[in-house]
Amino acid sequence: MSVNLAAYQSINAAVTAAGATLVAVSKTKPSEDIMALYEQGHRDFGENRVAELVEKHAALPKDIRWHFIGHLQRNKVKDIVSFVHLIHAVDSARLLGEISKRAAAAGRTVDVLLQFHIAAEESKYGLEPTALAELPEILITTPHDNVRIVGVMGMATYTEAEDQVSREFQLLASTFRKLKESFYAEQESFKEISMGMSGDYPLALAAGSTLVRVGSSLFGSRN
Repeated sequence: MSVNLAAYQSINAAVTAAGATLVAVSKTKPSEDIMALYEQGHRDFGENRVAELVEKHAALPKDIRWHFIGHLQRNKVKDIVSFVHLIHAVDSARLLGEISKRAAAAGRTVDVLLQFHIAAEESKYGLEPTALAELPEILITTPHDNVRIVGVMGMATYTEAEDQVSREFQLLASTFRKLKESFYAEQESFKEISMGMSGDYPLALAAGSTLVRVGSSLFGSRN
């Protein structure tokens, strides 16, 4: 087992004190590592590969809340839609529509986050925060009766420049507020801002994150 329980207790305490939720990113990690945190009372775990998530869901306790945090291909939606707790990275109208279609077939309404591109790196996915005026048309023209949009998600630039990371997190928080005021003022469930990882979660919490995705600080480097 490679779980750092002391780090978990410290990080979870800091995240909880900020009113946020810690998503333990368990990708590539064995079930015994997940169970080590499960036995501490932890229930929110994040995976970014569909096949791995399906396998772990089948093998592990059913009260785990599974978060899909990676780039989700439309042809893989059907494999996780029956049980996933939250899909963090909806970055297109086509993906939104596919999730809704598959959720309807499964008799569910699935919670999702809209992913926004806030980093300097072009390789990262996401909708553009500057294109918020186009979002109502996307949502109107894309059937998504079986999807509940509950917030936003973003990934900051991989850099040691904390001022840049903070600006990017503030941009995502500002995007959340604009969406809340414009489209979701009456929807109490629209409340999540998923941002922050092992190296920058304190900055994310300071900017208003409600979900931080921490992996290496808890489990060590990725397998």
